[in-house]
Amino acid sequence: DKIIRMITFAFIDASNLFYGGEKSLGWKIDYKKLFNYLKNKYNVSNTFYFGGVETHDFKYNYQTEETISLKFLEKHLLNLLKNKSREFNEAQLLLIGRHLQRIKFYLHLEKFGYKLFLKPVKLYEQEDGSTKRKANCDVDMAFHLMKEKDDFDQVVILSGDGDFLPVLKYLKDNGKGVVILGRGERTAKEIRQFAGANFRDFEYLKERLKM
Repeated sequence: DKIIRMITFAFIDASNLFYGGEKSLGWKIDYKKLFNYLKNKYNVSNTFYFGGVETHDFKYNYQTEETISLKFLEKHLLNLLKNKSREFNEAQLLLIGRHLQRIKFYLHLEKFGYKLFLKPVKLYEQEDGSTKRKANCDVDMAFHLMKEKDDFDQVVILSGDGDFLPVLKYLKDNGKGVVILGRGERTAKEIRQFAGANFRDFEYLKERLKM
């Protein structure tokens, strides 16, 4: 008899899972280990990563592009440093340097085998007058969950965001397996209830996944 293998995809909502960076997690994730863990534990064949990237006025066309070209963005930032560094103060230069490091990090993720969907980080005005930087990837991730649904039997969701509930319920109602790999205290109550025994706490993976 042929063994029918279950096709599993993983979807990572970076802003939810690692909100506040690894500071809030308290340990540094080894993304190669994470990629291999998903492959070995759940037989994941495709790992999608949704996150934001600082663009510093890099021209990005929302109409024609699905994700930001890291190579072109890197070139843009290096050009800024080369040609316009006199216009920036020390803090701004440090920031550009930090964002270049972030691009290098994303390029590593691509090498490991992650499929990246990156959006420009935008500045949002808050009610109290302060501003907040945010790359809202929820809709993108929900869209891709639906777009890919005929290609997987099971999905591992690395997020605890309650906004995904309607999509996850739809997938489950249509016979898809749904596993939630979230951070206990950051996972919406309704998501934990929905997942039941299929909820795994990311915090317990510390020894396996840390740098």
